[in-house]
Amino acid sequence: MHVPSPNRMDDRAEQVAFMRQYSFATLVTADSGAAPRATHLPFVVVEESAGLRLVAHLARVNPQWRDFGGAAEALVIFQGPHAYISPTLYQRQPSVPTWNYAAVHVYGRLRLLEGREDKLSALRQLVTVNEAPWLAEMERLPADFLELKLGGIVAFDIAVTRVEARWKLSQDRTPQERRNIVDALNGSEDGAARTLAGMTPLEPGA
Repeated sequence: MHVPSPNRMDDRAEQVAFMRQYSFATLVTADSGAAPRATHLPFVVVEESAGLRLVAHLARVNPQWRDFGGAAEALVIFQGPHAYISPTLYQRQPSVPTWNYAAVHVYGRLRLLEGREDKLSALRQLVTVNEAPWLAEMERLPADFLELKLGGIVAFDIAVTRVEARWKLSQDRTPQERRNIVDALNGSEDGAARTLAGMTPLEPGA
């Protein structure tokens, strides 16, 4: 991802918080010589002493999992709020429209979780993050039903090797222009635009 220096977000805590908030992300892989494949999946972000790890699963009928044995890195794209920015909000004219957004690209090595307990662990982590009270109900599922579901998925994790984060939030504009942008975003009917307003820094270097 192209990340100009004013838009870089290198704070690891903010990156992780963002990934967890927007955890329904896009997994991109490519087998040698083949076209890239992408699947939209919920991810669990795990912080460990060794670094970050992503945990997820996809349907076994999805052929993308066959790319997992390759040596190339996988890419996971976490997409956050985004919004159109009108040139009428700028003091400097002439100006053109742009689009503000926040996104995190995560690269790493894929590993299949093939054992039954490893698959169960991946599912338990996903349930715990999204609906912890249902975990007890999951444990009471009929054994044959659970085995059928486990057989229909491919669980995996990704050992994160690098993270690129871009917060494109009009950091190159004047304080007045930023205030204009924040006011316009806060007045939008689009909830994502209002969320973006809260992320937009009002002062240079913020």
